[in-house]
Amino acid sequence: MIKHNSVFIVGTTASGKTKLAVQLAYELNAEIISADSRQVYRGLDIGTGKDLNEYTFQEKKIPHHLIDVADVNDNFNLNDFLNQFVKSFQEIISKGKIPIVCGGTGLYFDAILKKHQFTSVPVNENLRKELEELSDEELQTKNPKFLPADTRKRLIRAIEIGRYLASNKIEEIIFPEINPMIIGIELSIDERRKKISERLKIRLENGLIDEVKHILDIGIPPKRLINLGLEYNFVTRYIQNELSYEEMFSQLEIAIFQFAKRQMTWFRKMEREGNKIHWVKDFEEAKNFIQKKRDSTEALF
Repeated sequence: MIKHNSVFIVGTTASGKTKLAVQLAYELNAEIISADSRQVYRGLDIGTGKDLNEYTFQEKKIPHHLIDVADVNDNFNLNDFLNQFVKSFQEIISKGKIPIVCGGTGLYFDAILKKHQFTSVPVNENLRKELEELSDEELQTKNPKFLPADTRKRLIRAIEIGRYLASNKIEEIIFPEINPMIIGIELSIDERRKKISERLKIRLENGLIDEVKHILDIGIPPKRLINLGLEYNFVTRYIQNELSYEEMFSQLEIAIFQFAKRQMTWFRKMEREGNKIHWVKDFEEAKNFIQKKRDSTEALF
């Protein structure tokens, strides 16, 4: 039986992932690795929900990783995440502690579980346009056999990677053994919408607009913030007088609802691909689930 050596906590935005991760880290003597594509950026605090004050429980500070590791203007990509994730994971394991990976970026979890390589290969737009003209059968003949692809989009990417590797070398990411217990926070659609709306109001009341103004004032281009999406997109457009406050709030709220739906699509995809997610409603359910596993014959940590 495979022994779990880590915990993954997944869930939609506003579901309470950080709170659950911190409480479990306290119980399990663990450290947290953030799997959030925007919390890596310094200065993006309120809009990304870093909630750094939550990383203290029962007067104990819980160590965390992959938060505030890049400047806003940096292009922190999937390859950067995977490299830093591996370093943090190995560091935590070397201390005899358990890594708890917590976040809502499904792409990050997918890349970890599949041990993705070649994520640093750049996009070749000219090649893609050329390949789009070909049939699926023609594309298959151009696909390097060592790069599997189950959709047309992935097939084109496989060819793109193969062409790049023919004349370039990239550093391979050496993944450690990763056998996670995956815990998901399950909310009804109504609960999810209520939590998203309440949290958006709190963020705006707690200075989200001032945070975005400050970032713009220090010279970060508005286009960069807009490209970061959600809160930073809509609030920047509000500050630039492209939206009224009411329009900003309404459109942002809808965009976050849609984002949460896409997050759940990622997690359901993970399940379809054979990754068992144990869905819980709160910390007590998660704690009881882990304790039952420990009391049974299943190997845990």
